[in-house]
Amino acid sequence: VQLQASGGGSVQTGDSLKLSCTASGGAFNNQALGWFRQSPGGERVFLAYIGSIGIPTYYGRSVRGRARISRDTAKKTAYLQLDGVNPEDTAIYYCALRSYWSGSNDSRQYDYWGQGTQVTVSS
Repeated sequence: VQLQASGGGSVQTGDSLKLSCTASGGAFNNQALGWFRQSPGGERVFLAYIGSIGIPTYYGRSVRGRARISRDTAKKTAYLQLDGVNPEDTAIYYCALRSYWSGSNDSRQYDYWGQGTQVTVSS
């Protein structure tokens, strides 16, 4: 399975952004999907996951209350919308698939990773 993350770019503090993750070449609909991010010199941080059928969903502390994860099985695409961004949201954002019906906040539980999309938030 190949994953392509997109939708990153340069945004201003307070803006909203919507990232996409499209799968090709393999199964998608029976796998959970997670979003993570990594800042320069930092560890990969869990943001959100969504189960294979759209539930359950779970959010990491850094984005809880201002993020929404969703998926469109027909398009083999998942999304992460993030509202009220701030400079601390600057990072490379990654999507990943887990060969299980539910996600995990542990990056080691995921089997396939996209290449990441850069998000830069300026004040």
